[in-house]
Amino acid sequence: MKSKRIYAIALLVAASMLLAASSLFAQKNGPAYDTTNEVKLKGTVEEIKMVPGPYEGVHVMLKTSTETILVHLAPEGFLKMLEFNVAKGDTLEVTGCKITGEFGPEILAREVVSGNNDMTLRDKKGAPAWAGMKFAAGD
Repeated sequence: MKSKRIYAIALLVAASMLLAASSLFAQKNGPAYDTTNEVKLKGTVEEIKMVPGPYEGVHVMLKTSTETILVHLAPEGFLKMLEFNVAKGDTLEVTGCKITGEFGPEILAREVVSGNNDMTLRDKKGAPAWAGMKFAAGD
Protein backbone atom coordinates (compact mmCIF):
# COMPACT_ATOMS: atom_id res chain seq x y z
CA MET A 1 0.00 0.00 0.00
CA LYS A 2 2.81 2.39 0.95
CA SER A 3 4.74 1.59 -2.27
CA LYS A 4 1.64 2.36 -4.39
CA ARG A 5 1.38 5.76 -2.73
CA ILE A 6 5.07 6.51 -3.36
CA TYR A 7 4.68 5.38 -6.97
CA ALA A 8 1.62 7.63 -7.42
CA ILE A 9 3.46 10.62 -5.93
CA ALA A 10 6.51 9.98 -8.13
CA LEU A 11 4.29 9.70 -11.20
CA LEU A 12 2.53 12.97 -10.29
CA VAL A 13 5.86 14.77 -9.79
CA ALA A 14 7.20 13.45 -13.12
CA ALA A 15 4.05 14.53 -14.97
CA SER A 16 4.24 18.00 -13.37
CA MET A 17 7.87 18.38 -14.39
CA LEU A 18 7.07 17.31 -17.95
CA LEU A 19 4.24 19.85 -18.21
CA ALA A 20 6.43 22.62 -16.79
CA ALA A 21 9.27 21.78 -19.19
CA SER A 22 6.97 21.75 -22.22
CA SER A 23 5.50 25.09 -21.16
CA LEU A 24 8.96 26.64 -20.84
CA PHE A 25 9.97 25.16 -24.20
CA ALA A 26 6.93 26.70 -25.90
CA GLN A 27 7.60 30.09 -24.29
CA LYS A 28 11.28 30.04 -25.28
CA ASN A 29 10.54 29.14 -28.87
CA GLY A 30 7.69 31.55 -29.43
CA PRO A 31 4.36 30.96 -31.12
CA ALA A 32 3.57 27.51 -32.46
CA TYR A 33 3.67 26.87 -36.21
CA ASP A 34 0.31 25.64 -37.51
CA THR A 35 0.56 24.04 -40.96
CA THR A 36 -3.19 24.48 -41.49
CA ASN A 37 -2.67 28.28 -41.49
CA GLU A 38 0.12 28.26 -44.08
CA VAL A 39 0.06 31.05 -46.69
CA LYS A 40 2.25 32.34 -49.50
CA LEU A 41 3.00 36.05 -49.83
CA LYS A 42 5.06 38.23 -52.12
CA GLY A 43 5.99 41.76 -51.24
CA THR A 44 8.58 44.44 -50.66
CA VAL A 45 10.56 44.87 -47.44
CA GLU A 46 9.58 48.22 -45.92
CA GLU A 47 11.42 47.87 -42.62
CA ILE A 48 13.81 45.49 -40.87
CA LYS A 49 13.50 44.98 -37.11
CA MET A 50 16.07 43.34 -34.87
CA VAL A 51 13.99 42.02 -31.98
CA PRO A 52 15.75 41.16 -28.68
CA GLY A 53 14.39 38.96 -25.93
CA PRO A 54 12.58 35.62 -25.87
CA TYR A 55 11.34 35.85 -29.48
CA GLU A 56 14.54 37.47 -30.74
CA GLY A 57 15.44 37.55 -34.34
CA VAL A 58 15.20 39.39 -37.60
CA HIS A 59 11.69 40.48 -38.49
CA VAL A 60 10.62 42.42 -41.57
CA MET A 61 7.60 44.50 -42.42
CA LEU A 62 6.51 43.14 -45.81
CA LYS A 63 4.23 45.23 -48.01
CA THR A 64 2.09 43.03 -50.25
CA SER A 65 -0.56 44.13 -52.73
CA THR A 66 -3.20 43.96 -49.96
CA GLU A 67 -1.48 44.59 -46.62
CA THR A 68 1.70 45.31 -44.69
CA ILE A 69 2.50 42.42 -42.36
CA LEU A 70 5.21 41.52 -39.86
CA VAL A 71 7.23 38.47 -40.92
CA HIS A 72 9.35 36.58 -38.37
CA LEU A 73 12.44 35.27 -40.18
CA ALA A 74 15.05 33.75 -37.82
CA PRO A 75 17.72 34.63 -35.27
CA GLU A 76 20.30 37.07 -36.66
CA GLY A 77 23.17 34.63 -36.06
CA PHE A 78 21.39 31.90 -38.02
CA LEU A 79 20.82 34.23 -40.98
CA LYS A 80 24.48 35.29 -40.86
CA MET A 81 25.52 31.64 -40.84
CA LEU A 82 23.44 31.13 -44.02
CA GLU A 83 24.93 34.35 -45.46
CA PHE A 84 21.40 35.67 -45.99
CA ASN A 85 21.07 39.44 -46.01
CA VAL A 86 17.83 41.31 -46.38
CA ALA A 87 17.56 45.01 -47.12
CA LYS A 88 14.81 47.60 -47.35
CA GLY A 89 13.33 47.48 -50.85
CA ASP A 90 14.08 43.77 -51.40
CA THR A 91 11.30 41.67 -52.91
CA LEU A 92 10.59 38.51 -50.89
CA GLU A 93 8.38 35.52 -51.53
CA VAL A 94 7.44 34.01 -48.17
CA THR A 95 5.78 30.73 -47.31
CA GLY A 96 4.75 30.68 -43.68
CA CYS A 97 2.14 30.27 -41.01
CA LYS A 98 -0.24 33.15 -40.33
CA ILE A 99 -0.65 33.83 -36.61
CA THR A 100 -2.30 36.52 -34.52
CA GLY A 101 0.42 38.50 -32.79
CA GLU A 102 0.33 41.27 -30.24
CA PHE A 103 -0.57 43.90 -32.86
CA GLY A 104 -2.49 41.80 -35.38
CA PRO A 105 -1.66 39.28 -38.12
CA GLU A 106 1.94 38.09 -38.43
CA ILE A 107 3.77 35.40 -40.39
CA LEU A 108 6.23 32.79 -39.11
CA ALA A 109 8.38 32.25 -42.21
CA ARG A 110 9.16 28.67 -43.25
CA GLU A 111 10.68 29.42 -46.66
CA VAL A 112 11.91 32.69 -48.13
CA VAL A 113 12.91 33.42 -51.71
CA SER A 114 14.89 36.58 -52.39
CA GLY A 115 16.05 36.88 -55.99
CA ASN A 116 17.90 33.63 -56.74
CA ASN A 117 18.31 32.77 -53.06
CA ASP A 118 15.91 30.18 -51.65
CA MET A 119 16.18 29.72 -47.90
CA THR A 120 14.44 27.10 -45.74
CA LEU A 121 14.02 28.34 -42.16
CA ARG A 122 11.70 25.62 -40.85
CA ASP A 123 10.91 22.05 -41.85
CA LYS A 124 7.53 21.14 -43.37
CA LYS A 125 6.05 20.72 -39.87
CA GLY A 126 7.31 24.15 -38.82
CA ALA A 127 10.20 23.13 -36.57
CA PRO A 128 12.89 25.86 -36.67
CA ALA A 129 16.07 24.88 -38.53
CA TRP A 130 18.05 26.67 -35.79
CA ALA A 131 16.54 24.60 -32.96
CA GLY A 132 19.24 23.63 -30.49
CA MET A 133 21.76 26.13 -31.86
CA LYS A 134 23.06 29.00 -29.77
CA PHE A 135 24.08 32.31 -31.24
CA ALA A 136 26.03 34.97 -29.35
CA ALA A 137 24.86 38.54 -29.81
CA GLY A 138 26.55 40.03 -32.83
CA ASP A 139 27.78 36.67 -34.19
